[in-house]
Amino acid sequence: MSNQIQGIRGMNDVLPDESPVWLYFEQVTREWLAAYGYKNIRMPIVESTHLFVRGVGEHTDIVEKEMYSFEDKLNGEKLTLRPEGTAGCVRACIEHGLLYNQTQRLWYMGPMYRHERPQKGRYRQFHQIGVEAFGMASPDVDAEIILMLADLWQRLGLKNVSLEINSLGDKEERAAHREALIRYLEQFVDVLDEDGKRRLYTNPLRVLDTKNPALQEMAENAPKLSDFLGEESRLHFEGLKALLDVAGISYRVNSRLVRGLDYYNRTVFEWVTSDLGSQGTIAGGGRYDTLVEMLGGKPCPAVGFGMGIERILLLIEEQSVAVSLAVPDVYIVHQGDAAARLAFVTAQQLRTTGLNVILHCGGGSFKSQFKKADASQARFAVVIGETEAETLTANIKTLNGEGAGEQRTVALAELAMTISNTHEGK
Repeated sequence: MSNQIQGIRGMNDVLPDESPVWLYFEQVTREWLAAYGYKNIRMPIVESTHLFVRGVGEHTDIVEKEMYSFEDKLNGEKLTLRPEGTAGCVRACIEHGLLYNQTQRLWYMGPMYRHERPQKGRYRQFHQIGVEAFGMASPDVDAEIILMLADLWQRLGLKNVSLEINSLGDKEERAAHREALIRYLEQFVDVLDEDGKRRLYTNPLRVLDTKNPALQEMAENAPKLSDFLGEESRLHFEGLKALLDVAGISYRVNSRLVRGLDYYNRTVFEWVTSDLGSQGTIAGGGRYDTLVEMLGGKPCPAVGFGMGIERILLLIEEQSVAVSLAVPDVYIVHQGDAAARLAFVTAQQLRTTGLNVILHCGGGSFKSQFKKADASQARFAVVIGETEAETLTANIKTLNGEGAGEQRTVALAELAMTISNTHEGK
């Protein structure tokens, strides 16, 4: 019997060969978020269980079946690993007075946790980027955050991604639709699957979100929420569509799009792709104007979205998108005690000029060191041997790119400038 401890199923390691694409994606998204004026906020991974029961919805799948919850051994407090980010972000904004007579554009990034069956693109620990905008009630901010995502797909070079939108109306309109929907679904109770029967009286909108082919016709003919929208909700939705039209963003109105969280009202949307099979949603969100008040704050309109990093990276892989990965500028190869000391100092001097440098450590022949230099994908190898140590020079060999294979010897005092000029093609 092995004593080796394995990782938890559905909670994956990101290994060094895999992490460069993560770093690339994170860099692109940080620059993208800054371009729209969003500021970073960081919340704890663990929150009070009650936050999600009240905020996400007592009868949602997340709260009923998927949360990792436990009791604090010291005080008996019920705690939960966050299954999503919006509720925690709202809690933090209320607690620290960020919403009082002001607007906020915020973003966060990090792991979320849901206890569900792991499959490709759907894990028990998954990573999200969340964007939340507070204090703005008009549809222009709804349109802007949708436009933001369209911009991101372009920056990442993603294709075959489409937008679906819907309006869930306001509380009273949803209540009237809910009553009509329950009456309609009661006629089909014998054909509903177990999930449908469970949701019939607790969350009937989610019955329409079924993936069961046998229930598609029933769902298509169900009362539509759009028929229950009041004038303000209609005007808000029409305003959103008009702005998307002006921006040239194509969309499909999907009357069955409801999202899986109770706090949404009015605008909901998803960006979807057919390139990832059943896990086709890569980003989704909408408006949640009542959540701040539900969690103890003063009424405050809000809208936001979350996107799953793993799914987007899968799509980048699936579509063979070229990714600009960071590689070192220089790999320093050296031989001999004096050369090792000089190489140590030289590496740090080069780094102070802005170059990314790997100093070979651990000894070895020139041949074995050059193999590691090649594997590092560095643009240049800087070679310091006994002769170079005596003459305070270094041999530069171009490993990649224009001039690959060329070598020259330069004084150490000119090393950084020579590498920079060669790198820039001067």
